[in-house]
Formats: sequence, C-alpha cells, structure tokens
Amino acid sequence: MDIALIVEGKNDRSRLRRVLAEEVPVLCTYGTPGTLQVEKLRRQVGDKQVYIFTDNDASGRRIRGILRDAFPDAEHIHTRRGYPGVEKTPEDYLIEQLEKAGLEAYILYPAQSAAIWNKEDQF
Repeated sequence: MDIALIVEGKNDRSRLRRVLAEEVPVLCTYGTPGTLQVEKLRRQVGDKQVYIFTDNDASGRRIRGILRDAFPDAEHIHTRRGYPGVEKTPEDYLIEQLEKAGLEAYILYPAQSAAIWNKEDQF
C-alpha cells in the first residue's frame, strides 16, 4: 500500500475503516502529538504518501499544523465546520472528501439496498 492516513483518534480510525480498504494504514495521533508520537508516526509511515484527516476545530487545526511540519508533502483533508469530528461525520461526506483527495481506488462504497435492485430488476 502506497498511502497512509493519519487521524486524531481511534474513533476517527474506526469511522474511516467503514469506508476505506482494510489494507490502508490509518494511524492515530491520540490527541495533540508530542515529539515522540510524531517520530513514531514517521517510522510507521515510511515512504508512503501521507493524508492527514482531522476535525475542523481548534484542536484539529493545531494537530494539522504540527503534522504539516513533520510531513510537508502530506495532503490535508478535514471535516466540514459543524460536524462534531471525523467520528461523527456522515459516511457519504467522508467518501466525498476522500474522492476529492483522489483516493477513489481505496474507498469501499456502500452497497445499494436490495429494494433499489429489486425495483430496477422489474424493468
């Protein structure tokens, strides 16, 4: 896998796991990362392309700033203002943001409901 996502916490990771291929590493800062956590993330990422997906709040902006210095080539993704964090963001909006970042190949799109398929089969 040639990409890695960095998120703030394990609930964010769980939420993204629902819409991302299992083989994509989703790493956590576990809050505002200190020097040791940043170094650990650097080792885990290796030479992968980094995508940073944080909340659009003061804490998320602070974490993005720290990670911007550590991963200057990283792509930044964040939730929309008004969503209470990545872990509470609707899946369709997460997918939209991942698509904007060019990550379509790694997205697990939800299956359409059986009712839709049955309705289409009738035509």
